[in-house]
Amino acid sequence: MELIEISGQDGGGQLLRTALSLSLCTGTAFEMQHIRAQRSRPGLMRQHLTAVGAAAQVGCAHVDGAQLGATTLRFIPGAVNAGRYRFSIGTAGSATLVLQTVLPALWSCDGASEVTVEGGTHNPLAPSADFLAEAYLPALARMGVATEFALQRHGFFPAGGGSLQLKVAPAARLTRCAFDQRDPAPRLDATALLSALPDQIGQRELNVIGERLGLAADALHLRRALNAQSPANVLMLRLRGDTQHSELFDALGERGLSAEQVAIGLVKQVSAYLASSAAVGEHLSDQLLLPMALAGGGEFTTAFISAHLSSNARLIEKFLPVEIDWAQVDKHCWRVTVSS
Repeated sequence: MELIEISGQDGGGQLLRTALSLSLCTGTAFEMQHIRAQRSRPGLMRQHLTAVGAAAQVGCAHVDGAQLGATTLRFIPGAVNAGRYRFSIGTAGSATLVLQTVLPALWSCDGASEVTVEGGTHNPLAPSADFLAEAYLPALARMGVATEFALQRHGFFPAGGGSLQLKVAPAARLTRCAFDQRDPAPRLDATALLSALPDQIGQRELNVIGERLGLAADALHLRRALNAQSPANVLMLRLRGDTQHSELFDALGERGLSAEQVAIGLVKQVSAYLASSAAVGEHLSDQLLLPMALAGGGEFTTAFISAHLSSNARLIEKFLPVEIDWAQVDKHCWRVTVSS
């Protein structure tokens, strides 16, 4: 069996998750060394181990090195099986990242699957459950991946305890898509999500968002988390247009950070996106590469090429017969092309 050797020296957990997904989809084994070597806590953490375990269970894989803190992992996939799966991280680690790891293999199966993941639903440096529902899964739907997603329980740091459920139908062949058009005047609305915190915190955030972005009162929403075990505050802003593409930006409240600072930080994110002609935001751009590569091609425009995007692109090319290139369109817009 072919085995690909990969260095995780300059990447984070995303490289490992991409390798796991593609190993399952292609039947190609890999060995990754120096996993998360540049991070303050190198090696595999709990959420990474859950992703490895989930991939191994879905794909009947043989795994060497799946231990906390391990910096080398060998993964040899077997047959991928549709079915009903449940995975628990045991911490507030990101449930969405575990879900994204096994999803490509499951949509490639002949039968439908249902996956439940327990852990964190809104985490720093990870796509939130709302991002999956509002941006990522609708983008996959355009490519032909049919899903039903449910956020059953919110989970925040430090307790975790959240629960996500995803049902996915078989998608034998993905459709090549272009995400290069954006509505010049998208509809914006904001939501402040709170758990065990006073309403006034969310209201202060929404006041800043409304004032800075010119949103009417009916575009500002206050929402309570579902059965969460930890106090939390997440501020979200959705952009919807007439081009079948939606974006969601979010910011998490932190101890020592005022409500106004949280809102201003989110406004800066959204304003940078609106100042560009790009269709796809930074975070979704990283995540479109893999399904586009599995589709055999596609393209999108994004405001800049992140280190995550470039490292992910080079890794995908090791597993699949595709080329991923990018070229600058204007000062704040790049066109990324996946071709076979």
